[in-house]
Amino acid sequence: MPNVSGLVKSMQDIMRKDAGTYGDAQRLEQLGWLMFLKILSDREQELILLRPDYKSPLPKALKWDQWAANEEGITGDALLAFVNDTLLPRLKSLPVAGGDKLPVLIRSTFADANNYMKNGTLLRQVVNKINGIDFNASEDRHLFGDIYEKLLRDLQAAGNAGEFYTPRAVTEFIVQQIDPRLGETVLDPACGTGGFLTCAIEHLRAQAKTAADERRIQDCFHGIEKKHLPHVLCVTNMLLHGIDVPANVRHDNTLARPLRDWGPKERVDVVVTNPPFGGMEEDGIEANFPAEFRTRETADLFLVLIMKLLKPGGRAGLVLPDGTLFGEGVKTRIKEALLAECDLHTIVRLPNGVFSPYTGIRTNLLFFTKGKPTREIWYYEHPYPPGVKTYNKTKPIRIDEFQPERDWWHKRVENEHAWRVSIETIKAGNYNLDLKNPHTKDEGPADLETLLPEYKKLLADIAATRQQLKHALEAALRETSGKKK
Repeated sequence: MPNVSGLVKSMQDIMRKDAGTYGDAQRLEQLGWLMFLKILSDREQELILLRPDYKSPLPKALKWDQWAANEEGITGDALLAFVNDTLLPRLKSLPVAGGDKLPVLIRSTFADANNYMKNGTLLRQVVNKINGIDFNASEDRHLFGDIYEKLLRDLQAAGNAGEFYTPRAVTEFIVQQIDPRLGETVLDPACGTGGFLTCAIEHLRAQAKTAADERRIQDCFHGIEKKHLPHVLCVTNMLLHGIDVPANVRHDNTLARPLRDWGPKERVDVVVTNPPFGGMEEDGIEANFPAEFRTRETADLFLVLIMKLLKPGGRAGLVLPDGTLFGEGVKTRIKEALLAECDLHTIVRLPNGVFSPYTGIRTNLLFFTKGKPTREIWYYEHPYPPGVKTYNKTKPIRIDEFQPERDWWHKRVENEHAWRVSIETIKAGNYNLDLKNPHTKDEGPADLETLLPEYKKLLADIAATRQQLKHALEAALRETSGKKK
């Protein structure tokens, strides 16, 4: 099996030679839509075998096997002209009549797609690399799963504030404890690249026993993603997980719709998500919410929305920062509503470094059920494994570390990591949910041995970012200067 990092790096190195791609985000977007087309092509080949009546919505000229599959085929300026003047414009305006969901999905996927590459020969080299992967072969699908994880990590390294890759262990644990069942609807209103949705699909597929069960899985999930690149990667991820037409993954801003417009038919059984936090919404978004909940803090608005979208008896598992737990003002009113409308039965407190290196913000996993008020909250403080002082890029949190929580979940007793707090205590504390483990002594600030390496790493990361920015600006200035001549 090819080396994953090597394969991804080779494609990125080719694109680095191209004058049109200035950074990782552009290179990843380029790879995203190219891989989508290759995966779609391989999926269509499979569908033709399984469904003799299957008809592709793509005109013949736009199909991967017509313009990309021949490694000695169209290249150079001719390839650039085809991609820029024919392929992308026609995909963006693909006819959608007849109720077929696939052309709608393709149009949505390519609505904001760009070809950043300016060298057609280099573009052909990238296409040929992708051509070497057969997404209908189990080994290559597995390979792409690894490629996909590598792309996501690169995406996050190039991302904006508030955009973090959710560790696989966290998504798996949340989905396992929420336990979606066949027949239930599952929503991620800030689905990003689809980590929670794919975990939910795998969880449901383990329950499936018949073809009818599989058909139910195809339509039971819903995802919404605001930004183009994560949306493309999410749709691609769904295709890889056997979802024939992932039309339920929409490219949209969930918060842009007034809260009152979400009707009863749009309520769901399960919400699993890691909403963006640390960022602020654009002006006017807060007006979509009742006056008492108006804020520009993204995570708070999503929490209000989730309460609205759950059916009575519906369950939610989500990642939220410490700031939501201890915040006052609007945050207090949101927490008061949450505890009145839902049973917030569990808060799992994660240690530092779970989202390293993307953010040092401490996070929590909140689990609640809509329909009855909270009487008490159980807290579980997730410890580091023995010998580990913090998580990092090379030593991330692992799913097996959550086994103690899973063992404790249905037989709850207080222990060195678990404690419970009554609703009366919460109210007396003005709805502060940032409650410390009473079984742990305050150890004070971290020692110098721990802090100094982290400080040095932070300085190095800042220096590297400055250097990258300098190179990007120099390249842009050179290009601008060249055009003026």
